[in-house]
Amino acid sequence: MRRARALARNLAVLLALLAACAPATRPGPGPAPERGAGRVETGLASWYGPKFHGRRTASGERFDRHALVAAHPTLPFGTRVRVSRVETGKSVVVRIVDRGPAAGPRADGVVIDLSEAAAKHLGFRRDGRTRVRLEVLP
Repeated sequence: MRRARALARNLAVLLALLAACAPATRPGPGPAPERGAGRVETGLASWYGPKFHGRRTASGERFDRHALVAAHPTLPFGTRVRVSRVETGKSVVVRIVDRGPAAGPRADGVVIDLSEAAAKHLGFRRDGRTRVRLEVLP
């Protein structure tokens, strides 16, 4: 009987030690960013520039307001997106380098923040926002 108790105690200690050495479980990274060439999204575009110029983006690169880049809440960094202005049909291809728009503008229907250069190319820099169609490119 003593042997059985000693064996059970030793087994319990061993299991406790193993549990203590096991890596802590962490929640996964969450849902994977959306992908998919040909994916289409519509909504409003806004632009950001001067005060963010030179700052690090969520991807780690420095924001260049003169480059054709953009911020999107879910598309993977490096994704190329054709942004077409609904009103005029003008389009520009941008690369996703940042996260955004912020929650407030998103609630108002803004689906992408473009660099100042992209907004200028589409002709809405003075307006601040415009209706757009996004198409994810391969």
